[in-house]
Amino acid sequence: MVRLRILRLVLAIGAVTVVCALANSQTGRNISALQPSHERKVTSRPMLFLLDSETQEQLASLEFLPYERMTRQDRDLEADAESSISQKAGFAGLEFNQGKWNYQEVVCLALPNHLFLQFTRNNGTGDVSVFSASIPRSGDGRVRIIPILRRGYSLFSPAPINALTISAFNHIRAEKHPVKAPDWLGTGLCYAALAGAKPEIGHPEETDLHKMPSAPTAKLVIPLRASAIIQFTDVSTAPRDMEWTMTFDGKGRLLKATHSRAPQVRTKIADCAPVKVEEKPVRPVVLTEKTVLIR
Repeated sequence: MVRLRILRLVLAIGAVTVVCALANSQTGRNISALQPSHERKVTSRPMLFLLDSETQEQLASLEFLPYERMTRQDRDLEADAESSISQKAGFAGLEFNQGKWNYQEVVCLALPNHLFLQFTRNNGTGDVSVFSASIPRSGDGRVRIIPILRRGYSLFSPAPINALTISAFNHIRAEKHPVKAPDWLGTGLCYAALAGAKPEIGHPEETDLHKMPSAPTAKLVIPLRASAIIQFTDVSTAPRDMEWTMTFDGKGRLLKATHSRAPQVRTKIADCAPVKVEEKPVRPVVLTEKTVLIR
């Protein structure tokens, strides 16, 4: 009889223990569900441009080919698209059906899925018309033109900063369907060429004791926000170089382009007289952005 009572007591205590454990577990779940989580999900930023320096040296180059040096395939592609080019140039008032037009190919390795052409009609001093044309090689896309000059004048604002140029460039890049991130400097050079320039990235001068270190000729700035800024100096317009700046959003769309005279760096021979230097503590530098330089 006594053993039976003890067995009942043990079973009762065990049952109460199980019930309490289940209740505490459920309460903990409810509390954790109500409390906000302080853990932040780390999302990786998309790579807008290729940063590989070796590949970049290959892609960051332009070549302008006259008609005689173009491949037969590219000539046929231009011939098939000429009616569309003529129609679009007519809408822009470029008088494509009048006078003699010549064209050359712009070889842009950073955008290999398009054939880029630059059309020119030269009727003499002050009467030059120029526009660029983009033809998709695979047929997946549209023929587009970028007006540069009409009889010596810009149709709207200058082509390098024109909203129509920026829009056409974004559409061209959207038709590219890249497998990997494009080259940043090659992309910038392609934009400049489509806007009418023949950009060249110069080599910095060798420095000596009487000269300041030369500034980088091109750089990619990646701010903390998901965006990118491409800057380079075009030395093809010597003696006064031109500076290009292109700002992209986090999705790789070009938002703004500027084209202005590059600042001239004046050097001055330093005084060699001894100077007493007062030692001061150096404040730590906080990095806020990533920059890739090309020297």
